[in-house]
Amino acid sequence: MGHLIGYFLIFLARVTDVSMATIRTIMVVRGRKVTAACIGLVEIVIYVLAISRVLGNMDNPYNLIAYALGFSTGNFVGITIEEKMAIGSLIIQVVTKNNANEELSQHLRDKGYGVTCTEGFGREGRIYVLNIVVDRKNFKEVEKIVSEFDKSAFTTVQDVRNIRGGYFKRRIKKK
Repeated sequence: MGHLIGYFLIFLARVTDVSMATIRTIMVVRGRKVTAACIGLVEIVIYVLAISRVLGNMDNPYNLIAYALGFSTGNFVGITIEEKMAIGSLIIQVVTKNNANEELSQHLRDKGYGVTCTEGFGREGRIYVLNIVVDRKNFKEVEKIVSEFDKSAFTTVQDVRNIRGGYFKRRIKKK
């Protein structure tokens, strides 16, 4: 029974520290230095404890298996947590040939999103390019709205590191 608990602890330690590494990396990319440093401190302590258990018992292959399973599971868990946190902003660029672009732009504005629309010319003639900056947590909502107005719209999405000025959907404070 003691061996099973040891394997589980190695597995759990790796799931935890690899998940934390994923979140720490996102914090680094977003420029959140202090948060990234604090996460890194806890992450490395857990990592050293787990690796010392494995290296101290190299004759036991189950420690290595628990370590490897924890690593792979930690990647999955870390990405899932990051998706749920939805930290940061995105630029959604919508290219449409549809003349409903004014209706789409107005509908998005009515929902509280800032939209910049530019007219251009593509291979098949006149196009409209809508640029919408949104919090990541609102991406699915905007994607659904765009699809309702123009199922054939060409959409690209980019991560944004820094934003200054402009109009953004107001956050409603919960009481």
